[in-house]
Amino acid sequence: MRKYFIGSNGQGKQLVATIVGLMSMLAALELALADRKFGLFTGGFGQSQAIDTLTERFVFMIGYLGSMAMLIVAVWWIIVRLFRSQYSWPPLFFLVTLVGGGYILLLALTFQLHQYFSDTMSFALMASLGGGSLTDSLLFVSNEIFLAVAGLVAGLIGYRYAFRWLLAKFPLCAGHPEWPAYGRVAISFMAFTLLLAIMVPAVSIDVRNGLNRTLAWGLFTQGANRITDFDGDGYGWIANRPDRHPFDSTRYPQALDIPGNGIDEDGYGGDLQLLPVTPQPPFSLISDHHPNLILIVMESARHDTIGKRINGKPVAPNLEAIAKSGSLVSPVFSHVGFTTASLKSLFGGALEPAAKSPSLFRELKASGYEIAIFSGQPEDFGDISETVGMRENADIFMDGEKLKHLRAYSNGAKGSILVDEKHLLKAFADQYQQPSKWQQPQFLYFNFQSPHFPYYHEGMPLNLIDSPLPRSDIKADNRHRLQETYWNAISYADEQLGKLVSRLKRDGVWDTSVVVITGDHGEDLFEDGFLGHGHNINIRQNGTFLVTNRAGVTARGPIGLSDYRAIILSLLNGKKPEIPEKPVLMTIGDLKHPTQIGIAESASAITTLRLDTGEACMVEKKQCSNAGSLRGGFKDRVDRLVRIWGSERWQNRATAPRD
Repeated sequence: MRKYFIGSNGQGKQLVATIVGLMSMLAALELALADRKFGLFTGGFGQSQAIDTLTERFVFMIGYLGSMAMLIVAVWWIIVRLFRSQYSWPPLFFLVTLVGGGYILLLALTFQLHQYFSDTMSFALMASLGGGSLTDSLLFVSNEIFLAVAGLVAGLIGYRYAFRWLLAKFPLCAGHPEWPAYGRVAISFMAFTLLLAIMVPAVSIDVRNGLNRTLAWGLFTQGANRITDFDGDGYGWIANRPDRHPFDSTRYPQALDIPGNGIDEDGYGGDLQLLPVTPQPPFSLISDHHPNLILIVMESARHDTIGKRINGKPVAPNLEAIAKSGSLVSPVFSHVGFTTASLKSLFGGALEPAAKSPSLFRELKASGYEIAIFSGQPEDFGDISETVGMRENADIFMDGEKLKHLRAYSNGAKGSILVDEKHLLKAFADQYQQPSKWQQPQFLYFNFQSPHFPYYHEGMPLNLIDSPLPRSDIKADNRHRLQETYWNAISYADEQLGKLVSRLKRDGVWDTSVVVITGDHGEDLFEDGFLGHGHNINIRQNGTFLVTNRAGVTARGPIGLSDYRAIILSLLNGKKPEIPEKPVLMTIGDLKHPTQIGIAESASAITTLRLDTGEACMVEKKQCSNAGSLRGGFKDRVDRLVRIWGSERWQNRATAPRD
């Protein structure tokens, strides 16, 4: 043992043995995790590009081990050059602990994140989920971040003391031989890995996408992509989707495709052939009679809420009763799958409504309505209020920020504020004590937040379960208890809905009001390994429902939240809503630069396309393949999706305000 630490004439052999051992340990750990999570070698839904042939696995292992060796030898070269000493054991100590420990830490963080979210998750998407603020998103998980930082600090302190203990146990001597730096070997590995990064996509898309899920390869290709981005469009030769036109900044993956010019700027579907796009409905007023509008949005309420049973008990009996006497449309699709964009679509009647554009708040205010907001979240979050004119038109504005002192959690970040529905109903009762309040037509907007992650807060009754799943225990292994905890939260929101309905009936305004209840999006509960919303297009994350007390509301095809404004205006004008039969477009990220796009052409037929990897899926069939290899009906569905997305994006460009 002492001879190993002090050194011997076999310095090179010791180093090689250390590198091989380190690579073997890290490779075994990472590849086991990657196959378990992504089906890297075994496949599965959402992973159509499994590395499942002998040739693919051979090429994959060459690329994987080459990039791992490059990383380790490069770090070794830096360590030796930084210390410039003849010490015997510290360079090996730093190599093993920094590369081994650092790599394992990154693996733990990566796969912990992917335990809950799909790999479309990015900082930009996290900011979107945080209402446009990455800070708010991070504050929402501040408890977990604090524990991680505390653990890291404790680890660094322990690391320092361990090094000092070893230094005292095995003191350094001037005569210790110098370690070889192997700079030329590091350069050779870099050149070899770069060559592989250029050649692998031509050999196998499956191997490329598999390698991109590994840390060493991913870190290298991200750096190489930046270096080879010659035209500054964000794409180089080594990207997931390489820039085939490296010196033309108008042609790259996700470039705006100009219709009819004979050029395929974005590399998908050929030159864009425009399809008719439904424009945002123009500003309109309520004529003749003016029924009240009561709009209730339930956070994260899934499409399968109506009819759901837990332990034999109905989850939402009040919703079911309203749907039975009125109307139910399910599923309804959120276009983006997160709160801020969903509410803007709902109130504005467009995929991405511009600020100051027509909205229910502006139209009903101009029609003589008094407007009251009772929301369990801050409605300025993500510029919801500003975009749709909520605060500027409200006569009563009681949102999560105003009621912050009543929040369920101590965290005060905007994305974390949740005010229990009972406080909203009390505020409503206080404001509407006098029957004379209803002499002027009213627009009441309620936002019920209890079904938000982590699906339980202190004081929430346990209507369906004996005990909720603690936030610290939320993981895939506890999916059954998690799902029951979520449905209990939906049940509580429904219970509060029942109290609101009773109050409206007591005040004699139920029959003279148009009541609409919906969710803003759905929620994945580890059914396919994912948790939450807004990071993978499917019926669970994007699907919600529309329930109204008015009978006769039906849809011939799928509808999206952007259809709500026209539906509600028709109901207020005493007309049967005419809902156009068309596919519903969905995106992960904004319309301009999404990571994934999808369309629902019926309640079950959902087609998706990952724009970063080229993976296309017929979701209802759990069938996925690379977009470049599609044939027949599958190809037709994806081509239709690309044309719809391209046409919507082109219209959005044409109608967006100019700077």
